Amino acid sequence: MKKTFKLIASPLLAAAMLLTGATAFGAGIDKAVVGGEGQLLSQVSTSAGKGDLGETNGKAAEATFRAPWSLLPLADGSVLIADARSQLIRKLSGNEISSFAGITISKDAYNYPIGGLLDGKENTAVFQQPKGLAADTKGNIYVADEKNHAIRKIDKDGNVTTLAGNGVFGNKDGKGKEASFKFPQDVAATSDGTVYVADTLNNEIRKITADGTVTTLNAPSKRVVEVVPGQVVPAGEYADGPLATAKFNEPTGIVIDSKGNLYVSDSGNQLIRYVDLTSNTVTTVAGSTSVQYAKSELYVSGDFADGAAAQAKFNFPRGLALTPDGGLLIADSLNHSIRYLKDGVVKTIAGEKDGYGGSADGTERNAELHHPSDVAVLGDGSLLVADAYNNKIRKIDFYDLPAGITADGTIKVVYGNKKIEFDAQPELSNDRTMVPVRIITEALGFAVKFDENPQTTEQTVDLSKGDATVRLTIGKAEVQKIVKNGSATTKTIDAPPYIKEDRTYVPVRFFAEELGLDVQWDNATRTVILRDKLAK
Repeated sequence: MKKTFKLIASPLLAAAMLLTGATAFGAGIDKAVVGGEGQLLSQVSTSAGKGDLGETNGKAAEATFRAPWSLLPLADGSVLIADARSQLIRKLSGNEISSFAGITISKDAYNYPIGGLLDGKENTAVFQQPKGLAADTKGNIYVADEKNHAIRKIDKDGNVTTLAGNGVFGNKDGKGKEASFKFPQDVAATSDGTVYVADTLNNEIRKITADGTVTTLNAPSKRVVEVVPGQVVPAGEYADGPLATAKFNEPTGIVIDSKGNLYVSDSGNQLIRYVDLTSNTVTTVAGSTSVQYAKSELYVSGDFADGAAAQAKFNFPRGLALTPDGGLLIADSLNHSIRYLKDGVVKTIAGEKDGYGGSADGTERNAELHHPSDVAVLGDGSLLVADAYNNKIRKIDFYDLPAGITADGTIKVVYGNKKIEFDAQPELSNDRTMVPVRIITEALGFAVKFDENPQTTEQTVDLSKGDATVRLTIGKAEVQKIVKNGSATTKTIDAPPYIKEDRTYVPVRFFAEELGLDVQWDNATRTVILRDKLAK
């Protein structure tokens, strides 16, 4: 059952208001506060990038990227970034962005860097649209160098070599340059240096041993699609079962779990697949197995739905990351969101499918992403997102209650990371949480004015901020919004304000709807959580 509640308001001086508490962020995904309908509470901010196209290093807030595609946290706390269209591997360390590998050799007529295939030291090597990143326990970095149709290796001494592939697309097993790939987009590495590849346009999962020998694990697709009259192109297929006969449709993300098996983003099928390398089987772990292709369509139609994994829906899922609690994070690129698969259920962590093209920071579902292509878990439990089409690196911090909030039976109210102290306790009235109005509204920056009309005996409370005033009438379940030009609108709220012991109490839903706040309820501690939907 969805729980609703109310807040209380009181005519106290602002000086009587005390805000206390410690930071409310820093919880891992397994410790995050759970709000309504099972939503994990978090805050999305921008960690690096100002959104402009470029390759500028320096302070993270002023750095520029060109479609940052993949993320790789390192043991020292820094994070590597595959900056795909800059043809570079960049590094985020603290609050600084620097170059890690690759150089710009020239630019095209549109001012985009031109890539190439050249091995050497990290400051002389050349990449061509590097995407997926992975590392082994020896400190070697592996790169899915997409448009070079190759897998590159950066050793701990900064030497860049080509592990497999030769710069020309194809589909051939073999050793080193004898092997060929077709637009590989991601890699995953084991401790012994074995590398698994999401070979995207070959619709295959490939394996590379430490000596560079490439083998193909699944069956090739035989499907072709006439995309326009007279033009036929190869396309992926779908089949679970034995690995040798399993089929994929443009796999773009791959990660190794604690058992040594693989999760795969089967993007063209809108599925998350699982490759068990012990039993050599492939199963679908999220998304519908009723795969159907429309005529002349390369892919299954994408959609959006949370819930039981078998009924969940995605729209071109890409990068994957495992969480310490055994869950799987999914960069659901065309739904512009980060999804979370755990215990057979899919939830949305951040972003919203209808937030297309946005870049706003804010609370989990009010924040906006634009084609997120990868997600990574940091040591403190927070997440980083490669927000590719915003040319930014975003951070997701999970919400925890301020210090001192306990399950003592009383109703409490927090605003962000601060507890609001009242001189009269919030209370329940007709199943609604009510709070004294003056303290809470002045905490949010509103001026409060009380008025009584002697002709009608109506008592009103005006809450003003900027060019707008919100007017409440005692005993009436309605609110009137008056803007600077004098126009006004009236709407119903979920409970009427009332006066008790010289304090005016109002419902929490009013704040959510009229003051632009997000309102959540933590049932374990009986705490109302107020947060700004968008970052200020």
